[in-house]
Amino acid sequence: MNATSSHPSLLVELFVEELPPKALKKLGDAFASVLRDQLVAQGLAGGASVLTAYASPRRLAAHLTHVAPRAADKAVSQKLMPVSVGLDAAGRPTPALVKKLAALGLDASAAAGLRRAPDGKAEALFHDSTVAGATLAEGLQKALAEAIAKLPIPKVMSYQLEARCELPGWSSVSFVRPAHGLVALHGAEVVPVTALGLEAGRDTHGHRFEAAVDPVVLRDADHYALQLEEEGAVIAGFEARRAEIARQLAAAALAVGNGCEPIRDDALLDEVTALVERPNVLTCSFEQEFLGVPQECLILTMKANQKYFPLLDAQGRLTHRFLVVSNIRPDDASAVTGGNERVVRPRLADAKFFFDQDRKRTLESRLPLLDKVVYHNKLGTQGERVQRVVAIAKAIAAQLGDGALVTQAEQAARLAKTDLVTDMVGEFPELQGIMGRYYALNDGLPAAVADAIEDHYKPRFAGDELPRGTVGLAVALADKLETLAGMFGIGNLPTGDRDPFALRRHALGVVRMLIERDLPLELPALIDIALGAMGPLATDANARTQLLDFIQDRLAGSLREQGASAQEVDAVLGQRPPRLAEVPRLLAAVRAFARLPEAPALAAANKRIGNILKKSPEADAHVTEGLLREPAEQALYQAMQQVVPQADAQFAAGDYTASLQTLAALRAPVDAFFDGVMVNAEEADLRLNRLGLLAALHRAMNRVALLERLAA
Repeated sequence: MNATSSHPSLLVELFVEELPPKALKKLGDAFASVLRDQLVAQGLAGGASVLTAYASPRRLAAHLTHVAPRAADKAVSQKLMPVSVGLDAAGRPTPALVKKLAALGLDASAAAGLRRAPDGKAEALFHDSTVAGATLAEGLQKALAEAIAKLPIPKVMSYQLEARCELPGWSSVSFVRPAHGLVALHGAEVVPVTALGLEAGRDTHGHRFEAAVDPVVLRDADHYALQLEEEGAVIAGFEARRAEIARQLAAAALAVGNGCEPIRDDALLDEVTALVERPNVLTCSFEQEFLGVPQECLILTMKANQKYFPLLDAQGRLTHRFLVVSNIRPDDASAVTGGNERVVRPRLADAKFFFDQDRKRTLESRLPLLDKVVYHNKLGTQGERVQRVVAIAKAIAAQLGDGALVTQAEQAARLAKTDLVTDMVGEFPELQGIMGRYYALNDGLPAAVADAIEDHYKPRFAGDELPRGTVGLAVALADKLETLAGMFGIGNLPTGDRDPFALRRHALGVVRMLIERDLPLELPALIDIALGAMGPLATDANARTQLLDFIQDRLAGSLREQGASAQEVDAVLGQRPPRLAEVPRLLAAVRAFARLPEAPALAAANKRIGNILKKSPEADAHVTEGLLREPAEQALYQAMQQVVPQADAQFAAGDYTASLQTLAALRAPVDAFFDGVMVNAEEADLRLNRLGLLAALHRAMNRVALLERLAA
């Protein structure tokens, strides 16, 4: 988008040595956005200005349209002091006013020009002036300094300047990487600013090896990206470069045929985008004998170590072909493909060696090795931890199924951590659980046990899949509950952003499994089982209460993220339902009730009843019909006799929505009761009977949720 001639576009570029790839996009966005915000704050850019951020391995740049050469002058009104303080009875300036004017660079004669205006109850003196708008050179210098200072730099480097500094070779500057060039163009004109020991110009540099010219002399701000691509062989925009890589990957996979697709990995694509300036996707291959190794191992080593894109066939199986994103485009690419194939071969050979060696020992035989691996200095070894997980898993399995399930859960829990002491997982920790499943199948263990060994880490992150079977659910719950009980048992709770044992993630995993798999398990009982397995190690007396609250808080946050209001969540969780699997149905009932026209009045009445009962601890839910004197209390009692049994039956059947909607019929008699009955009657038996009626009503109305929490 081209700017008008009076307000041309602005381009700022920092040319640096290779930037850290995992931080590049964040650095580029931050540099551009802070620069824009600072220029807007100074009145040099506005709502019509469009920002484009650029980031490549060797540059951070920002292009901003409609930037003024000078900000508009600004009228400033400054309150000085009350008139009674600044002027004497004759209207002459007092010493206090003279001193204030002197601080502003004015003499006493300026008092005559001060403006009088009301300020609250009194009249005050104001000095009106006009502040000249900043020039672009002044404003950009300030904005550039701020943008550099606020960069989210992962690690700062210090290096020495060789020119334009006080002590060449000795004067130091700190930045993410050594900077070698600064461009600042307003339209076609250079803006005279400096940064990191550099003076702004119009020269930049393209690709290290393939630029058509060097330096690239930029004509104006609006031709930056085009000139860099045509003359410098660089795609400057991060998103443009990413899209080009994705396009080339898809085209290369299509050329291979057989329905092949490159593996989908946004983090890998972002990292590769940050490593190349002129992407060129090439197809390579490795020996098919390596495909005998589990594909997760091969995929991980190609992605993590080499930044390659493995190719999967139409069935999702790994092929012996992979894609490389090169930074050069030679006429003959065979040397590049051959070099990458030679590099990957030893990596794959290592994976095959680890796999072959690991299979020579059973998982069972590795159990003693876990006794030598420290889990936590207060919670013992991995071997001791496994014993606790086994005990918890057996108890959970006994509630979910028969003896066969208990046996399989015990076996899976006992072997779940043994792959930690294999060579493959020692080299690639990300494969824990995955390799355990392969080795379990190699040992001839049942598929359900092998799947559970892999799945007991799930869900590993938000949105991750849950364990496949009941055995996996039992072991995954046991593993997470053991971690939570252990850490809360020793008082090692997460604080602020610190959560080194991922306790929040474990709690959410427990919540998701209980709810999404509709498990007939009660949370308080599960926590008791887990803390019981910890035995004397759980020294914190508050662990049970804190852990229950912690998991409830994670559940509440999750429900709010899914669209429930804070009041609805509070109403449901205020009852502390022991079976979390019931929570979605309870919440749906509350949300349906909240839409009823009777809901606001009943919620308010329920809150009123709760407050009355708090002041009358002697009240119980007992009603003597003969003591009901007033027509309104008799009518409420009769209505409850009809409505409450029906609502209770619906609650018992799990139809929570119908139960609450049935109770909505009580709105009119409840309103009439509060309009026509004095609860705190002077006669004690009448008062206690009416309190008993309210207590019975309160109990009936709050079985599903605390309806008073819905009151405004």
